Amino acid sequence: MLKYGKTAQNAIMAISYLAEVYDGGSTRLSSRDIASNRHLPQPIVAKLLVALSQAGLVEGAPGPKGGYWLAKPPVEISLLAVVSTFEKVGDRISCPFGTGACNCEDPCPLHHKLLDLDRQLVEFLSDNKLDAFARLLPKQEACLKV
Repeated sequence: MLKYGKTAQNAIMAISYLAEVYDGGSTRLSSRDIASNRHLPQPIVAKLLVALSQAGLVEGAPGPKGGYWLAKPPVEISLLAVVSTFEKVGDRISCPFGTGACNCEDPCPLHHKLLDLDRQLVEFLSDNKLDAFARLLPKQEACLKV
């Protein structure tokens, strides 16, 4: 089952703020701005933004007019793209009865339910794009400090 941990959750929090203020790349936010808005530690946000940048989801520029912005329109970035930057997609959760205790030929009582849960999560993350944040949440004034 796809593991959707704290790092991926924090990344969604950070990048969703960039989606909220998305205007084609003119509005640029510092890691401090994002951290403050999402109530996250700034060093963690800075590390997340570097990883998201390396994944091609975010762009950044240093300096007084620098900051971070989405590399693509929010409608083109799925939650799965964000999560898979931090989590290995395709990893399966261990069987609750122990390693090697379960497989398709000899499934444990939860095997099919766990596979279905995994499928639903991947489908949800794949189907939902960052434009949900841009459309549904009220626009907030972006702080342009860097």
